[in-house]
Amino acid sequence: MKKHLIVGLGNIGSDYENTRHNIGFRVLDHLAKKEGLNFVTQKLGDVTVYKFKGRQFILLKPNTYMNLSGKAIVYWMTKENISLENVLVITDDLNLPFGTIRLKTKGSAGGHNGLKDTQDKLQTTNYNRFRFGISDVFSEGRQVDYVLGEWTPEEEAKLVERLDKAVELIKSFGMAGITITMNTFNGQ
Repeated sequence: MKKHLIVGLGNIGSDYENTRHNIGFRVLDHLAKKEGLNFVTQKLGDVTVYKFKGRQFILLKPNTYMNLSGKAIVYWMTKENISLENVLVITDDLNLPFGTIRLKTKGSAGGHNGLKDTQDKLQTTNYNRFRFGISDVFSEGRQVDYVLGEWTPEEEAKLVERLDKAVELIKSFGMAGITITMNTFNGQ
């Protein structure tokens, strides 16, 4: 059975639960809820396994906090013997409009500490990342408050459809591969 590691970046604890920065956790929680899966706390993260059409998706929410996400990713890649091309890291991106999807196979961390640590631990910038747009409608000097702030009621109302689209993307990544998935979902 072909394995994939799907990593949702976020911070643990109730203070961060509904924040924009935790969209990676939120995407995986949405998939788990739709499929009746439960996360179990294991070494360096909360983990569950989703089996779909001959594929195995190991869903990982690192419990290392955002800035040390790479450690959990490398551990689970090694433990489950998953190659880098079968890893997908889900993160927030304030350079994209709310709900916009951008899938990439390489690139800079773009100032994102979770991606920075992932890049350091993997020792490459060539890994699949799924950037979920959270917009940049904050006043100057308020970036941290915005990123660590909760979704507005308007955003929350639109989020379910966007989360459904994110789940479709994850399934496509495992079934059709990165190139077809990028062509299908980028910009949606």
